[in-house]
Amino acid sequence: MGNVATEHQYDTADALAEAVAAVLRHTCEEAIARRGRAMLALAGGRTPLPLYRRLAAAPLPWEQVLLLPTDERCVPQDHPACNQRALADAFAAADGVRLAGLTVADGDPDRSALAARDLLAGRPEPFDAVVLGMGGDAHVASLFPGAPQLPGALDPHATRDACRIDPQPLPPDAPYPRISLTAARLLRTRALHLVITGDKRAVLRDALASTATQRPPVAAVLDAATAPVHVHWSP
Repeated sequence: MGNVATEHQYDTADALAEAVAAVLRHTCEEAIARRGRAMLALAGGRTPLPLYRRLAAAPLPWEQVLLLPTDERCVPQDHPACNQRALADAFAAADGVRLAGLTVADGDPDRSALAARDLLAGRPEPFDAVVLGMGGDAHVASLFPGAPQLPGALDPHATRDACRIDPQPLPPDAPYPRISLTAARLLRTRALHLVITGDKRAVLRDALASTATQRPPVAAVLDAATAPVHVHWSP
């Protein structure tokens, strides 16, 4: 890892959600005080949604906060599998918060990749925080092992901030192409938080210990990190 990760262990998933929400609230407060705005890149999936709901209840000047997904499924924006829709629901209490999406309205993969790059080109500054989850195959964002676009997407020196990812095979629970922030863009942040529960701690340890030529995605991202890295885990 580019630096040593700080590990945080919690007794319950609720305790994890409460603690990480408090960290992100402080992050937003500090960013707004220093720069007048805050920008967070947030993972989708079930694990982080409770912490987002807690964060949304914080009395922040939400109109000065921009949120965007770390990745998105190429589905219409009103589809149940859409991460942007899930974030909007989780932050419903955050009056005035700005939410940027990575896809076009109908979810077309190629047009969405172009739209995501245009969006990010207009926001080149580091994220104030990135929140990542991790799959059982050690993927983060939508950087799936075996995807043909993975090597370029993991290049820490890549110039593209977002790309299309075609998981192979497609996950049966969400069989869609994806748009993902690249590792290079995820790493352009002031802090990186990995949020995992249950036996995914063992998946993370195995990934970090891997000696394979192609590092598992989570290991490749954490290896290249220069910002502070925090790993949050609960049973």
